[in-house]
Amino acid sequence: MNLLFLGDICAKPGRSIILEEIDRVKEKYEADFVIANGENAAGGFGITPAIATELLMKIDCLTLGDHSLDRKEVGPFLESEPRIIRPLNYPIGVPGRGFQIFETGNGKMRIAVVNLLGRVFLKPIDCPFQRIREILLPLREKTKIIIVDFHAEATAEKVAMGWFLDGEVSAVIGTHTHIQTADERILPKGTAYITDAGMCGALDSVLGMKVETSIKRILTGISYRLEPATNNLKICGVFLTIDEDTGKATGIKRIKEPNE
Repeated sequence: MNLLFLGDICAKPGRSIILEEIDRVKEKYEADFVIANGENAAGGFGITPAIATELLMKIDCLTLGDHSLDRKEVGPFLESEPRIIRPLNYPIGVPGRGFQIFETGNGKMRIAVVNLLGRVFLKPIDCPFQRIREILLPLREKTKIIIVDFHAEATAEKVAMGWFLDGEVSAVIGTHTHIQTADERILPKGTAYITDAGMCGALDSVLGMKVETSIKRILTGISYRLEPATNNLKICGVFLTIDEDTGKATGIKRIKEPNE
């Protein structure tokens, strides 16, 4: 199975590069399934039903993160649209679902996507390690192909999750920091891992936002309004190959499209 996982889609520039380039990228990698993190798709903070609907015309599954519910109108949409998932370890009563099982390849393959949110340097939340352990057995009874988006700030927490789930899931892909890391690997028991898939948006920026404003905020301590940057737009993520019989990863490769 060929799978594309795309990093955080950042604001309108990130959406634009996805809509312009994703068909070509899917063809290039012969992708059977595409996952993208959409939690920054609306101006860099959250997602709206309209934006999610537009992205889901090109993306098979959208994951979220700490900005999942920044837009008040998104709650009912998370309940009704099964192709968008929010972190599994949100408290009981939060709208939406933390995982979903999809069929692809004309119904011949099943893939489970799980969304988790880290706790280090982020707001208090249920333990992501405990929550995914609770659902692993029933998930593995339905499919051996399981992809985890671990939306977290701390590198150590992400690395720990990779080892915790090695051999239990097909891939643990880190998101949130918007900076693509160079530590992609397949762990000893067959789980693909990377600390951060990167960002879909303007690389000439500070995490997708205009450089000048970001520096001004740091120099003055004043919370000037951040605006999305528009220069050097790229799709960043990883290309995964997975054994359909065992669910183990056979390859992981960083991507940055379009290539220079």
